[in-house]
Amino acid sequence: MTIALGLAAALVSFLIMLGFQKTVKDKVFAFSSHLLVTRYTLSNATEEQPFDFRITLFQKPDTFPFVTRVQPFAHKAGLIKTDDDVLGIIFKGISDRPTGDGLRQSLVEGRFIAFQDSAVSREVMLSRVIADKIKAKVGDAIIIHFLQDPPRSRRLTVVGIYETNLSDYFDSKHVIGDLKLVQQLNGWRPFEAGGLEVRTDLEYFPAGLLREVDYEAYWQYHVSLIDEDPQLTPLQRQVEYWRTWWRYTFDFDRAALDYQATLIGQSMDFDLRLETARDKYIQVFEWLGLVGRQVKLLLVIILVVVCVNMISVVLILVMERTPMIGMLKAMGGTNRLVRSVFIYNGVSLIVKGLAWGNVIGLGICYVQDRYRLLKLNPHDYYMDYVPVDWHWLTILALNALTLAVVTLVLLVPTALISRIHPIRAIKFD
Repeated sequence: MTIALGLAAALVSFLIMLGFQKTVKDKVFAFSSHLLVTRYTLSNATEEQPFDFRITLFQKPDTFPFVTRVQPFAHKAGLIKTDDDVLGIIFKGISDRPTGDGLRQSLVEGRFIAFQDSAVSREVMLSRVIADKIKAKVGDAIIIHFLQDPPRSRRLTVVGIYETNLSDYFDSKHVIGDLKLVQQLNGWRPFEAGGLEVRTDLEYFPAGLLREVDYEAYWQYHVSLIDEDPQLTPLQRQVEYWRTWWRYTFDFDRAALDYQATLIGQSMDFDLRLETARDKYIQVFEWLGLVGRQVKLLLVIILVVVCVNMISVVLILVMERTPMIGMLKAMGGTNRLVRSVFIYNGVSLIVKGLAWGNVIGLGICYVQDRYRLLKLNPHDYYMDYVPVDWHWLTILALNALTLAVVTLVLLVPTALISRIHPIRAIKFD
C-alpha cells in the first residue's frame, strides 16, 4: 500500500506540474510568440524604435524550416478615460497576417479583429481586466488618448474580449488593435514596425542535438569564468569544474529557443536584437523552474519513505522466516539462493504496488483532466483549474525509477541472511 500511495502521489504531482508548466508557457508563447526581433536601443521605453521589417526572416521564412509564423507588431502607450477614472494602457498593433490560434484561443467574448486591405481597422480587443475596469462590453465604443506630441485620440470599437489570466504581464495592460493605426500615429511607412514576432516549432530539432549544443554552450561559458578567476588555486579550480558539471540541467524548451535564435541571428543585421520569450519574461520561467524543483524534492521524499517501509517489511519477513532460512542452509542452500527467495517476494510486492499506484494515480489524473473538479484562483495561478499533461515518458520513468530504487534497497535487509547460522536458526523460536 505504501508503494501504491507513493507512486500515485508522484504521478499526480509530476503530471500536474507538467500540465501547469505547459499551460503557462503556452499562454506566454501565444501572446508574444517564441522569438522577438526588435531594434537595439538604450531606452527602456515601452515603444520600440521602428525598422524596415522586410528582412530575410520576414520575406523568406522558408529559409528557416522551423519557423511557422512571422508577424510585425508595435506598441504605443495610451490612456482610456472614463467618467470615473483614467486607465493607462499599452496599445499593441498586430498585422493582418495569419495569427494562428494563440490569441484566438484566449477570446472569451466576441470575435477577432477584422483587418482591412488599405484602410486602418478601428476594431480592438480588450482584456477582461481592462473591460471590467472601464465597464465596457463587446460592441461599445471607447476613446484612447495616445501619448505623443501633440496628443492624439482615436474612437475605436470593442469587438472581442480576451483573457490569458497573466494579469501582471498582459491582461492588465494590453489592448490589441491594428498595426496600421500605430504606423499612422507615428508617421511610419507601411513596411516599418516596432518588431517581429516569430513563432517556431520547438520540436523540430531532436533532443539529442539540442542536449549536445546546450551542454557545450553551458560548459564553455562557465569554464571560461572559472579559468579567468585569478583567485582560484588549482585544487579549487578543479572543484569548481566538478560543481559546474553537477549543476548542469537540460531544459528542452530553453535549448530549442536558444538554438533557433542562434540560427536566425546569423542572418540579421547587427542593429537588430533577437530575444527569446523566455528571456523577456524570465520571472515567469524561473518561477516554473522553482515549481519543478519542488516536485522533484517531493519525489525524493516519497522514495525515501517507500524504501524505509520496504526495508521494514523485508526485515519482518526475515525474522518470521528465520527457521526456514536455517533449514534451507542446512539442506545446502547458499546465501545467494536464500536471498533471492526474499528478493523475489519483495519484487512481487513492489510490482503489485506499482500496478495499484498507476491505477490510483492515473485514475485521479484522468478524472481531473476530464471533469476539472479542482479549481484554482486564476489571478494567483494564471489558470482557473488544475491542469494535467499526459507525458507518457515521465510516467514510464517514474515507474522504472521506483522499481529500480526499491529493488536495490531490498539488498540491505536481505544481507542479514548471510549472518544467520543454520543450527541457531533452526532452534530459533
